[in-house]
Amino acid sequence: MTLPDPAVEALAKLDVEHLLLPVLVQLAVIIAAARAFGALARKVGQPSVVGEIAAGLILGPSLFGWLFPELFGAVFRPPLDGVPQPLADVTLPKVFTVVAQFGLIFLMFLVGLELEPGHVRANGRAVALIALAGLVVPFALGAALAPLVHPHLEPHPTAGPVPLPGVALFMGLTLAVTAIPVLGRIMIELNITRTRIGAVTLAAAGISDAFTWVLLATAAALVRSNFDASETLRMAGLTVAFALVMWFAVRPLLVAYFARALRANGGRLSATALAVLLVSVLLCAVATNLIGIFAVFGAFLLGAVLSDQHELHRAAHDKLRDLVTSFFVPVFFTYTGLRTDLGALHGTTLWGLGALVVAAAVLGKLVGCGLAARAGGFSWKESALVGALMNARGLMALVAINMGYELGVVPRSLFCMLVVMALATTALTTPLLLWLRKGTELEEPINTSGFLGDGFTAETAGATEEDKRRVLK
Repeated sequence: MTLPDPAVEALAKLDVEHLLLPVLVQLAVIIAAARAFGALARKVGQPSVVGEIAAGLILGPSLFGWLFPELFGAVFRPPLDGVPQPLADVTLPKVFTVVAQFGLIFLMFLVGLELEPGHVRANGRAVALIALAGLVVPFALGAALAPLVHPHLEPHPTAGPVPLPGVALFMGLTLAVTAIPVLGRIMIELNITRTRIGAVTLAAAGISDAFTWVLLATAAALVRSNFDASETLRMAGLTVAFALVMWFAVRPLLVAYFARALRANGGRLSATALAVLLVSVLLCAVATNLIGIFAVFGAFLLGAVLSDQHELHRAAHDKLRDLVTSFFVPVFFTYTGLRTDLGALHGTTLWGLGALVVAAAVLGKLVGCGLAARAGGFSWKESALVGALMNARGLMALVAINMGYELGVVPRSLFCMLVVMALATTALTTPLLLWLRKGTELEEPINTSGFLGDGFTAETAGATEEDKRRVLK
């Protein structure tokens, strides 16, 4: 019989309270910092998600770890009783990785519920053109930059040298993302949800994001199959089969069940109905995990196939939204921040390439979506506003970046570039809108929203309860 490794034996003997203590400390720090910086962002005219992402970066090695290395180590790399420090340094991040992944699974289910095909039918041509351009132009720019960036990238910490096709795929996809939750929150804060520009942009972002997640799933299959055509086709075939089963078999059963459950409980999810919903989300996540793509895709697909069930949409958000956005999402932001080290961008070459990535991201949406909006009947200034709105990437870009890291095609330096790009483009969205609003249909609602004055809240902005429910707080 082989004796256990002493380090493994020490971890097995670790008292659960000794493991729980640093987890509790980290969670308290993370959630408090996220809420504080979210509120600070609102004070300076930015959506709170910008502050929440910034909090993650500030708590990471780029600032907190650099200024206060001992305190950073005590909070985020603490010793575990009797466990060798290298093993402890691996164990705690894995705990938070699992917590963050649970949050993403439920968040992506809620994002799937946000898809609204009604807007597509009402403004079909403009929506289709903007959605297509919002995908193709930024993706092409990101992929075109990959050969310039790739020679300067270090090996991935666990996967080794990164392949150029994988880098090109994830650079393109990250630049192509538009974050519906962030976009919706900005629209409510500026009181523009009911404008033509707002409705068309939100619909185009919904279509664009749906296709982006399909492409991300395809990219995950490609990378995990090591670009083997037969293995990629197997994964793609299983994913299509799963989607068909979800639409034709699972959807009718869940629609009928939740219609009865909501009717019997006054439009609210009972404990049993909530349990059925949670189990459904988790089983869909299990299915796509077993297929070989990320678990979050199963949760997103379940939300998408139920997106026309408005009562379920309302009830699910009432039960899940606050817990997901106040607890799980800040953990994900900080988990991303702990992976982001600005020191990885050493030298002027990498910083210059990072600036080029940010510029390509901004121009890809402004030019691509702007020209598409112009072709769809908007004026030049209105078209620029559409491009500015589609530039919000926020959380969805971070999800894609982390997927690339997990797949071994986004090393630390590229990870840092793309996180900075996601934060910069999201932060630029509101200033661009305010600069371009004059003389357009957005000028009056923005001026009367209260956003430009003190004491702004969503309640004073003129947004209806229905509008507020359409986005994640």
